[in-house]
Amino acid sequence: MTEALTLPGIRRGTITVLSFACGIAVANVYIVQPLLASIARDFAVSEGTAGLVATAAQIGYALGIGLVVPLADTASLRRLAFVLPAITAAALFLGALAPSASLLALITGILAVTTVLPQIIMPTAAALAAPGRSGRVVGAVSTGLILGILLSRVVSGALAELSGSWRTPFAVAGVLTAGLAVLLPPFMPARGGAAGDRLSYGALLASLPGLFRDHAAIRLSALLGASVFAAFAAFWSTLAFHLAAAPYHLGPAYAGLFGLLGAPGALLAPLAGRLSDRHGSHAANLVGLVCVAAAFLAFAAFGSHSLLAIVIGCNLLDCGVQSGQIANQARIFALGAAFRGRVNTIYMVCVFSGGAVGSLVGVNAYGAFGWAGVCAAGAGFIAIAAAGLAAGWRGQARRPEAL
Repeated sequence: MTEALTLPGIRRGTITVLSFACGIAVANVYIVQPLLASIARDFAVSEGTAGLVATAAQIGYALGIGLVVPLADTASLRRLAFVLPAITAAALFLGALAPSASLLALITGILAVTTVLPQIIMPTAAALAAPGRSGRVVGAVSTGLILGILLSRVVSGALAELSGSWRTPFAVAGVLTAGLAVLLPPFMPARGGAAGDRLSYGALLASLPGLFRDHAAIRLSALLGASVFAAFAAFWSTLAFHLAAAPYHLGPAYAGLFGLLGAPGALLAPLAGRLSDRHGSHAANLVGLVCVAAAFLAFAAFGSHSLLAIVIGCNLLDCGVQSGQIANQARIFALGAAFRGRVNTIYMVCVFSGGAVGSLVGVNAYGAFGWAGVCAAGAGFIAIAAAGLAAGWRGQARRPEAL
């Protein structure tokens, strides 16, 4: 008989619903990436200016994680599951009506602040996992998260191509996100955190620096997550420009299609969860980093003239990022139930700050040096992650919590 993934008494289908909700919510951060070339043309602005819309999304998401996600340890999870997607939906509708690139960047940053629901769902899912199944549960929910990231580009690019406007994906995303506000709340626990642990909002935020200082596992996961996600963002923030230029001359639908073509790599997430459960987080981090490095090697060697190389690289990149993400979160969630929301806040602020840096560096590297500049930027971020993992492995015997 197959052992249950969740604790007794958890509503049937909860992990599936949480995974689906993660995908819908996180998609809102990424729908703009295949649209950047179209936005630049529509508003008659440079590639760098249009790229600020994607950067604003990463910055807004990092701010939202820092300001909102700590509430997962004390506030009503069901209320958050309703209020956050409702606000995000309203912002998406406003984005569809934006009259300028600067205002679109502002709106995108604001909606990203409130679309942090996946980072509330993730520690919640870990708390619902049966003993010894945390990695698998995090992997299952992370599958929805990464598929939302990838498929959002496909749907966004296709809708823009079919409708002739980058505004259509924003409107459609608004409808889907509004529906999420109705679907999700019944599947969420009433509250997160430990029983009786009801810190004030100020106390929650004030506790974050101490948690970062006191736990080597958080610092290691934050460094690895930020570095790898910076490489990921550098690639995806520039792919639309690369495909629109010679020799490809492809539109936004094709840029989004690469999200779908890279989806098989994301579907390996449950395997990364099992690897983390059986052999520890360092092993899963190593596998992920090797995949990301191989992806950028393919991009650098063949990505300027081979679409197949970009497809292969996308799969390696998605698999590597997902493996590392699962390893990093399994490591920090093992620290304790009372502050899972807060440690995930620290981790994800670092990750998406890295994403914002990666987007900014990638767009500017592309503008200055073309595709080779993007690949060099990715290699630099990978080198930082490799150095961090090596240092963490050396300190594993001295700091067992960093497994």
